[in-house]
Amino acid sequence: MIIKSINPYSQAVIAEYEVLTNSQLSKKIELAEKAFKNWRNTTFQERADKMQNLANILRVKKEELGLLITSEMGKIRSEGISEVEKSAGNCDFYAVHAEEMLKDIYYDTPFKSMSVYDPSGAVFAIMPWNYPFWQVLRYAAPAIMAGNVTLLKHASNVIGCAKAIENAFLEAGFPEGVFQQVTINISQVESIIASDIVSGITLTGSETAGSSVASMAGKHIKKSVMELGGSDAFIVLEDANIEKAATVATQSRMLNAGQACICAKRFIIVEKVADEFASIFARKIAELQQGNPLQSEIDIGPLAKMEFADTLSYQLEKSLQQGAKIILGGERENCNFQPTLIDFVDSNNIAFQEETFGPLATITRAKNEIDAVEIANNHRYGLASAIWTEDREKAYRLARKIEAGNVFINSLVRSDSRIPFGGIKKSGYGRELSEIGIKEFMNMKSIIIE
Repeated sequence: MIIKSINPYSQAVIAEYEVLTNSQLSKKIELAEKAFKNWRNTTFQERADKMQNLANILRVKKEELGLLITSEMGKIRSEGISEVEKSAGNCDFYAVHAEEMLKDIYYDTPFKSMSVYDPSGAVFAIMPWNYPFWQVLRYAAPAIMAGNVTLLKHASNVIGCAKAIENAFLEAGFPEGVFQQVTINISQVESIIASDIVSGITLTGSETAGSSVASMAGKHIKKSVMELGGSDAFIVLEDANIEKAATVATQSRMLNAGQACICAKRFIIVEKVADEFASIFARKIAELQQGNPLQSEIDIGPLAKMEFADTLSYQLEKSLQQGAKIILGGERENCNFQPTLIDFVDSNNIAFQEETFGPLATITRAKNEIDAVEIANNHRYGLASAIWTEDREKAYRLARKIEAGNVFINSLVRSDSRIPFGGIKKSGYGRELSEIGIKEFMNMKSIIIE
């Protein structure tokens, strides 16, 4: 079977890739098992040296790799380069901090007792296309620094990125088998999960994919981390800096053409400032330039696939039928979906209930701050949220009531290597990044000496 990589802006075929046969896949799994036996016994310093080599390679090649990202999934060139730089930073972070994060823990007992962290095997990752480098290095850097190895099934439209990451690992001096990308069908996923060398599964993707893969992991008694859908609330209270809030709202919603799980999608605005916010928000969205993502003056590129634009078109049409009012945008040509803003979206509207993966922003009007929090929590997803107010104490108090894995106050919602990242509800479970993330696929082994 052949998988084609298609440029979403030009619709030109970039490359074609052959799916591995079951025999070829078995050899990849065997190589991972062989690599783990050696890699787990290397020192943190040996791993760190290679990980920092990898970070340096990514930085040196950021222009080339950024172009690859743009070609395969359509984000503007500057965003692709920034993604590579962020990925390199994550490699640096774990190269420096992994050993301290995984140090032995001693307990206050009458006898000698401690817990140690052992690598558990191969981490099987199923990753999406929207951040094809960051999503991979986000899990792979800590997993490999901890002494694990990994097998990556990347999204079918960014296999070129997957191969480039694998080549970078090899160029950095990592032994063969420590990081492998596997070009496979969905039907071959369970055979990897079932393998004895695979100790854990991490998936970033849709709720549907997460449910299916988590079921397989449970069947084979494997640890899993799921980072699934998101429909982040962006709450603006009466005393907020409206101009600044609208500026960040535009960035948060339209970055990567709106194709991010962790970004503002539901703008919940207290009624007294809703008209002012909507006016400024619309003006700033209208200033965005859409077009060829390779051109430096362009702010927003195409959606990654035609089918994604089809889905967003349907959600917009249905939303308007359900009573929403369009403020601007709404036009589409192939994968190029015009940045769009709709108002008067209630909690029964499809654009409120479903994740909208593209440059479609919705405004929902709240009576007051209590109503705003209730509206924010009235959702199946719980990945992240933002609160905008000049009263920091009130913001903290409300943040404690928000049902989400991350809450940002007067700030852009984003991920950071130093901070645990993940969601609740249908947004998944488990955490990536920080000290928490590196321990997800470790065996915490207690040792007691009488």
